Amino acid sequence: MTSTTSDDPLDFLSNSIHGTKSAAQTDLIQVLLYEIIRVKDLIKYYEEIPNGAGQLGASILNELVSEAYQSLVNYDTELMRKYYDLLQNCD
Repeated sequence: MTSTTSDDPLDFLSNSIHGTKSAAQTDLIQVLLYEIIRVKDLIKYYEEIPNGAGQLGASILNELVSEAYQSLVNYDTELMRKYYDLLQNCD
């Protein structure tokens, strides 16, 4: 069951690899963005926990996502790897 339309929010990365980026760097950017998207969905779950019980977890995850975005903006590959590892372990 394959679909002809792509639901991949990061499809633009796969279709437009620029000469200035190597495939490994593009892959790091793509997987970090996937983790950011996954954790943002997780933040919604934490925010929906009754009586504000998930607010601490949501704020910690928001901070991680913010710092991960910053590593992308600064194109700091060491920090990108760090935040990729951190976000990957968020549950």
